[in-house]
Amino acid sequence: MAKNNPLTSIIDRRLDATQFREQHWEGSFWDYLDIVMDQPAALRNAFQRVYDMILSYGSEPFTQFKQELIRYKFFSDPLDNGADAIFGLERPLMQLVDFFKSAAQGYGTERRILLLHGPVGSSKSTMARLLKKGLEHYSRSEAGRVYTYSWRLPRQRGGNDGGEEFLACPMHEEPLLLVPREARAEVLEAINDKLPEGRKVRLYGEACPFCRKIYADLMDEYDGDWRKVMDHVKVKRMILSEKDRRGIGTFQPKDEKNQDSTELTGDINYRKIAEYGSDSDPRAFNFDGELNIANRGIVEFIEVLKLDVAFLYDLLGASQEHLIKPKKFAQTYIDEVILGHTNEPEYKKLQGNEMMEAFRDRTIKIDVPYNIRLDDEIKIYMKDFGPEKVKGMHIAPHTIEVAAMWALLTRLAEPKKAGISKLQKLKLYNGKSIPGFTEDSIKELKEEAPREGMQGISPRYIQDKISNSLVSHQAQLDKAINPFMVMNELEEGLHHHSLITDEELKKEYKELLAVVREEYEDILKAEVQRAISADEDAIKRLAANYIENVRAYTQHERVRNRYTGRDEDPDERLMRSIEEKIDIPDSRKDDFRQEIMNYIGALALDGRKFEYNTNARLLKALELKLFEDQRDTIKLKNLVSSVVDDETQQKIDVVKQRLIKYFGYNETSATDVLNYVASIFARGDSKQDE
Repeated sequence: MAKNNPLTSIIDRRLDATQFREQHWEGSFWDYLDIVMDQPAALRNAFQRVYDMILSYGSEPFTQFKQELIRYKFFSDPLDNGADAIFGLERPLMQLVDFFKSAAQGYGTERRILLLHGPVGSSKSTMARLLKKGLEHYSRSEAGRVYTYSWRLPRQRGGNDGGEEFLACPMHEEPLLLVPREARAEVLEAINDKLPEGRKVRLYGEACPFCRKIYADLMDEYDGDWRKVMDHVKVKRMILSEKDRRGIGTFQPKDEKNQDSTELTGDINYRKIAEYGSDSDPRAFNFDGELNIANRGIVEFIEVLKLDVAFLYDLLGASQEHLIKPKKFAQTYIDEVILGHTNEPEYKKLQGNEMMEAFRDRTIKIDVPYNIRLDDEIKIYMKDFGPEKVKGMHIAPHTIEVAAMWALLTRLAEPKKAGISKLQKLKLYNGKSIPGFTEDSIKELKEEAPREGMQGISPRYIQDKISNSLVSHQAQLDKAINPFMVMNELEEGLHHHSLITDEELKKEYKELLAVVREEYEDILKAEVQRAISADEDAIKRLAANYIENVRAYTQHERVRNRYTGRDEDPDERLMRSIEEKIDIPDSRKDDFRQEIMNYIGALALDGRKFEYNTNARLLKALELKLFEDQRDTIKLKNLVSSVVDDETQQKIDVVKQRLIKYFGYNETSATDVLNYVASIFARGDSKQDE
């Protein structure tokens, strides 16, 4: 019965026996030589493999503020549907890829530790996780094949003679390391001849002590006949795996008293000393330290600068010479990417420590700042709070946006240039055009604040506060959250934020929340205005009327009144009532009207017809004019002051449906927004009455 279970058939369907056999290929050393001649890329070192893995997902060039940039698709995490996608950090990611490109070419960076440096929560760990996950996946593909080997030896344990056993190379080494050094250069030359210009495979060092011991014993046994020794080698394909400790390692600092360098380079296996007679016999040693098992791949050092100094000395040789020193053995070659990450306070400590000069000299630091682009910051939170993740809970429009906006304002430096606020700077960075500012202005703003994004509020804090809002009592009752709930959470959290102890900074962050609240009010007013003026027929009529009057004005003609049939002067009052909505002064009205007519003429030359929504500035002016005309009919302010009559209620319901249809509100949040905007207008009207 179990064999016919529907769950069993699902599992069978997902498993691919052919692929499994390919990924677990085994063959002789001679078979492997054929593979190498046919596909020399199998011999790549760890840096070349990582670089090729990143490029295999493709890239796309793009221009931002007059700078040519490259977006590498790998960092959008195609492996996990974007679970670890990184947004807004194209420049640091380009530096990262350039590091691997240089190392792959053998230009020197392969002898350096890659150090990701930045504030907490800036995606350093995500980058490391992506590289490890990507390398593991790549090793399963045809293009990313990696090979290692085992020794086939007679079984001679416990006095039992007979049978064979296979002893795997404990460090998953490249099989061609078994080629005698005398012949290696010529062998590599023959292989490299098959590679395209600029690509070369290289072999460094010797086999590990364990394999050198077996190799030496077999050479003695066969009187130096290398071919017979190689008959004992079984080559197999290797899938890199962090969980199985093959080719991918992670090291996390512990309490200083519990740190032991054997965790990096392996330790003696005391049970085997009796069997082999000496603790200096490599067969009585476990080559299972983090640097041993990460050979052929990548090792991540979490908070690398918190390591004991003795550990850092191990890293010096591991990076510069690609050598590690296991206890009681000669230096052993490794082929792996050493990647560490650290935050600002730890790095500052390193800078002030003269003893660490050698470590600094062997490090390539890449700054990983917080994102400072609003659209990208919103994408970060949508990964956790998008509709597919948050079920049964309505997140009102702009809830994520206002939280992201506040986070970015805390990260931006105060502009030195007069006449621009932090909020305007945020909008410029996000690609919005502001009169008086060009792309060169944005370049200047960035140059005057080179450390922008290296401080401020972490995305984790924002995520925590949005989560708090979602599980709050009020949210559970309403099955919804709105921007005000999240902003209140953000402000409350500042009182006990563990990383912000400076009262002045807390005060500044609260003031920035007030800026965001004000901006949110403006967004709401604009949306309600657009919803009220979203009567397409009415706006078309208004646009046609305006254009007809502008055409007559610029041509010095009169306008036919449809009702009286008489020719009249163009309606100056109508034209100015629309133009004033977008701050066109009386002194520039002629220029604006001529500009509109030129625009219509240019469209006509291209065979295109002018529509009311073709020109963004004119559309905004028309919407604002229509809103003003209809606002009094709807009597929006009456919502908060008295009972609404049926006719007005019908109009309000139409506006509410537009908010739901066009802006993403639900019935409750649309009602709340209308009430809130009505109260704003009521306050404004009462001020005018005073």
